Amino acid sequence: MAEKKKRKMPNAFTTLFLIIIFVAIMTWIIPAGQYEVLEDGSFVPGTYHVIESNPQGIWDVLAAPFLGFLGNDLTDGAMEVAIFILSLGGFLNVVTKTGAIDAGIGHLIRKEKDNISKLIWVLMFVFALGGSTYGMAEETMAFYPLLIPIMVTVGMDSLVAVAVVLVGSGMGVLASTVNPFATGIASDMAGVSMADGILLRGIMLAVFYVIGAIYVSRYAKKVQADHTQSLIYDKMEEQREKFRVNENAGDLSKKQKTVLWIFALTFVIMIVALIPWPDLLGGPSIFDKIHDWLHSVPFLGDLVGRDALPFGSWYLVEITMLFFTSAIIIAWVYGIKEDDFVNMFLDGMADLLSVAMICAIARGIQVIMNDGQITATILYWGEQALSGLSKGAFTALTYIFYIPMSILIPSTSGLAAATMGIMAPLGQFAGVAEHIIITAYQSGAGIVNLVTPTSGVVMGALAIADLDLGIWLKFMRNLLVITFVVSIALLLVGVYVL
Repeated sequence: MAEKKKRKMPNAFTTLFLIIIFVAIMTWIIPAGQYEVLEDGSFVPGTYHVIESNPQGIWDVLAAPFLGFLGNDLTDGAMEVAIFILSLGGFLNVVTKTGAIDAGIGHLIRKEKDNISKLIWVLMFVFALGGSTYGMAEETMAFYPLLIPIMVTVGMDSLVAVAVVLVGSGMGVLASTVNPFATGIASDMAGVSMADGILLRGIMLAVFYVIGAIYVSRYAKKVQADHTQSLIYDKMEEQREKFRVNENAGDLSKKQKTVLWIFALTFVIMIVALIPWPDLLGGPSIFDKIHDWLHSVPFLGDLVGRDALPFGSWYLVEITMLFFTSAIIIAWVYGIKEDDFVNMFLDGMADLLSVAMICAIARGIQVIMNDGQITATILYWGEQALSGLSKGAFTALTYIFYIPMSILIPSTSGLAAATMGIMAPLGQFAGVAEHIIITAYQSGAGIVNLVTPTSGVVMGALAIADLDLGIWLKFMRNLLVITFVVSIALLLVGVYVL
């Protein structure tokens, strides 16, 4: 009897293109509609009206992936994200060619092989903190190529590495405490302070960090003890060959130690520069003052560059420049010739080209949604369904409502800007405080962005780890159920107790 052939999930590119086709079909079925829109991008309650349908055809479907890269009048493109990923690939390849990463990881494994579970808890705390404070998402792409070899070499699988970063940062974003791109924008749209509801969000951060860390570390221990427990057992040998480092590499040379210091400093600078210090401090930070002083000094300000931004104002363009500059410094310190450096950097960019393209194609889904004018209609249906409910029912259904909305609008800031002007007033009619609506929105968006194929971060991470979406969904299935139930329970505590 012939062995039954296992069904295989389509790869990331095919999955995203199929979603684009599905959304395009929806533009033929769902009526087009609009709200009046303010300058900040928020919809004005009570202004929804049906407009002429704009169904998306074959031409639009074929163009969407490329418009996702470039953007159009209605949707921002993914070019900055893609270029950041390519620059990161070049940087990592230059560092790898020095042998410093292999030697450093080998040293870490020899020293901490029996403490990998503790390492998972520490790393997930760091990522959760980043997600909660400044919405760490695209920036995490830098960490997957570093963690995957560690986890594979100690007998785990690439799923563990992806989960440490994606679940860690994702749980942090789900429980955003002072994240300006989620909490900040939503609070501004709702007309309340970002401090409102911070106790509930702080409790959620602690609870979901612990839940996520227990879930990931238990799976990691199980796989390390028995490889057959891995969800990708049939690929583990292949992964050992692809990602394994030489843990018996010799001691680090003086040059390699310098390279690792520069390498670590680059990531520290990235994190410090991305944290929105003025928002957290309620005014100018020390970095703003240093920036202003530099630009007040004749010649020095021009030498630094008048367009230079202080730490706290950096984003993708600036950290792309950071990785490129660090790659040049590392090449100079290690003595890599100019021709060799250029080839190394380009080879590294080529390694992550597919990841960059996945992020762009994922943005193409939003292009079809926005061009088809169906986002406002879906929001209007939710507005109608939620009116006239009790406090508890309104809160729970608001959370549930934000789950499909987050699939359609994977940008947390875009979702807040588009919906909070409608949802916060609706909550007032139901007797639900604005900060509860904000927390429900964050939680709904957060749980979706752990797994949604419309997120370039999720699909990019899986591409780096050589995993398909079906495996990731299988791994996350139980955690999603737990997170869903606990989220609603904590939201109801916020409504009736806090």
